[in-house]
Amino acid sequence: MLKKLCLLLFWISIGAFPGQAQLVKEYKVSERKGFDLVRLDFASYKSITQLKRVVSQDPIYIHGHLQKSNILPDFTYRIANNKLQAQMDHKNVESNNLGKSITSKLFSSEDSFEHTWDVGLASNFLYDLNFNLGMGKADFDLSQIHVSNFKVKSASADVSISYGELKPNQVEMDTLLVLVNMGSVDISNANFSNAKRMIFEVNYGSIDLNFSDGMGLPSQVIAAISGGTLHVKLPPENIPFRIKLKTTPMCRTSLPKTLKSLEKGVYVSKGYKGSDPKLLELILDVGVGSLTVD
Repeated sequence: MLKKLCLLLFWISIGAFPGQAQLVKEYKVSERKGFDLVRLDFASYKSITQLKRVVSQDPIYIHGHLQKSNILPDFTYRIANNKLQAQMDHKNVESNNLGKSITSKLFSSEDSFEHTWDVGLASNFLYDLNFNLGMGKADFDLSQIHVSNFKVKSASADVSISYGELKPNQVEMDTLLVLVNMGSVDISNANFSNAKRMIFEVNYGSIDLNFSDGMGLPSQVIAAISGGTLHVKLPPENIPFRIKLKTTPMCRTSLPKTLKSLEKGVYVSKGYKGSDPKLLELILDVGVGSLTVD
């Protein structure tokens, strides 16, 4: 009995139990010269993924905790054409199909995602980021990271993009793209992205899009959801923006009374000028569900 108790206390002290031991994987790119752009292609079939800035002179640091050691990730990188190209690929060798992934999400808890990844990027490089996530959760804090493109695609995940230190992107971003089949998309301080194009599409779930201020350049934003809820927090009324709605009779819509109607389905702010060089254009598309703009 005493031996069993000692074993139990040991497993509790290390935060694991027999059969649940984790495998720690770390990847690092130490090259700092010979490129002007860092492209990271990151793929994981089932995980909790976090990205944030780290204080480092190295462009990429990835730290992972894996529950299954028989499904190992593959990490490679090379420098070519003045670009550092890095790829982290964590595939499921059992090849779960999309239907199974969605069903699993409905009956899974956060602890069942099995793998966690922490991605650290530095402030002194320019990044082109591409994330392909099967299912799980993803939290991206882009504060003090220079991002020229950022794309996230997922079969079934909850995706959050924020600027935790309230410091905007210091370079012009071409495209901010998030495509999710089933799940949620939460974008805080979207104006901090400094993106010319923002595209957020969810088949089933929710989108929460927040603008704390205006854009530093003209920008087009498309937020579309087939079934679910879309909430948009507008910038102040003096910011020039135009909203175009695409809804159906099966969508409940709520708009602020301060908006001015130009034509059916088109609304503008008090600060709107069609020729404004920093015009924000929003195209909001909901099939079945609700659209709330405030």
